[in-house]
Amino acid sequence: MNLISNPLLVTALMLAVSNLFMTFAWYGHLKNFASSPWYVAALVSWGIALFEYLIQVPANRIGYTQLSLGQLKILQEVITLTIFVPFAVIYMNQPLKVDYLYAGLCLMGAVYFIFRT
Repeated sequence: MNLISNPLLVTALMLAVSNLFMTFAWYGHLKNFASSPWYVAALVSWGIALFEYLIQVPANRIGYTQLSLGQLKILQEVITLTIFVPFAVIYMNQPLKVDYLYAGLCLMGAVYFIFRT
C-alpha cells in the first residue's frame, strides 16, 4: 500500500505541518517580536497562519473522509500537544514539566473514548 494513498496518514502529516505553522503564529512572536508593537506581531502571525490554513483545510477535508468530526478534532489536539511541547521546551526555552505528561495522559483517554467503537 502506498503511504501517500493512506488518507489517515496524509491527514496526520498535514495536520502536523499545519500545527507547526500555527504554533509559530500563536507563540513565536513572543520571542521574535517581543520589542515590536503588537500589530506588527499580529500581521506577521496572520501571514504565518495563512500557510497553516492552506495545509489545515485540505487535511481536514481528507481526514473527514475516514474520521468523524470528533475523531478529527481529537487527532488535532494530540498533534497540537506533540508539536507544542518540543516548541515550548526547545524554541521558547521553557522548562519541561510533568504536567505535559499528565496532559498527554488525559488526551490518551480522549483518544480512547472518541475512537472506541
